[in-house]
Amino acid sequence: MMQGSRLLYKNPSTGPPLMEWADEDLFALYRHSGDRRAFEELIRRYERELYNYLRQYLGDPQMAEDAFQSTFLQVHLKCNQFEEGRKFRPWLYAVATNQAIDSLRRSRRHRAVSLDRAIEETNPDEVAANLANLLLNSQEQLPAEQLESAEQRDLVRRAIDELPEPLRKVLLLVYFQGLKYREAAEALSLPVGTVKSRLHAAVRRLERSLREHHLPAHV
Repeated sequence: MMQGSRLLYKNPSTGPPLMEWADEDLFALYRHSGDRRAFEELIRRYERELYNYLRQYLGDPQMAEDAFQSTFLQVHLKCNQFEEGRKFRPWLYAVATNQAIDSLRRSRRHRAVSLDRAIEETNPDEVAANLANLLLNSQEQLPAEQLESAEQRDLVRRAIDELPEPLRKVLLLVYFQGLKYREAAEALSLPVGTVKSRLHAAVRRLERSLREHHLPAHV
């Protein structure tokens, strides 16, 4: 909450426990008082979600762990650069994405991504349903079916990895990670319209790739 140019942040000794605070309130507390509990709560809150995102982006558990640590180091180092009134989550993903890109540049390895969860605030089309069914294989299968499914998932992962990086980043953030259009736009410093057009282009390319490999258009 803002009053003039001075940020008013909650007192941790009164009110609800830190786990019930909004991200922005926790970050404000850490920025202005250095309360490590607030920073640790943010790490705990995003530990699984952000690690999964980085693992999908990088395709390597150790690289993802390193990028996760680097992300929160940058959050600490750049906390005074955080603009008042911004949402914390898109900013965090922007930092994490930059760390992942730097990691890929250093290692010169581009690995395929895997689906984490379905999109929020968009209308998935036939290829979206197909991707979810190919990559989220939760039902028990016979060995032959498992082999076929694994081969299909490999084809999808390769198709995703072959996308141009601008399309791949949008697809990962919006469709795979579930950021809303405006959140992805903020994370990538793009207009919302550009995010939508790149997502559409990415899905169309994946759809063509699936058809070329004779995978079903829908399940």
